[in-house]
Amino acid sequence: MVFVIAEPCIDVMDRACVDECPVDCIYEGGRSLYIHPDECIDCGACEPVCPVQAIFYNADLPAEWQEYEDDNARFFTQTLPGRDEPLGSPGGAAKLGPIGADTPLVAEFPPRE
Repeated sequence: MVFVIAEPCIDVMDRACVDECPVDCIYEGGRSLYIHPDECIDCGACEPVCPVQAIFYNADLPAEWQEYEDDNARFFTQTLPGRDEPLGSPGGAAKLGPIGADTPLVAEFPPRE
């Protein structure tokens, strides 16, 4: 994985990054957005448009948010609540639309006011 969406996105989900992504690899969960590690082409277009600075190149991910690197991948490899199987590599977020579920790390994060 090259780019990672971290904790500042939770309960914000501005979606400017989704609009900027040329390969449609940013998926919408219930409370956060997630970058698909196999679909991302490492262009970096998403990072500068994020208004809450939640997107990082994985080598630049702050230590306090390191767990979000694996968590972004888990969104696609684990079966999420309300789903019958993992998302896998669907080939684009637009055709799926909002997933409406999150990984346990995001789901258990205290709600923001």
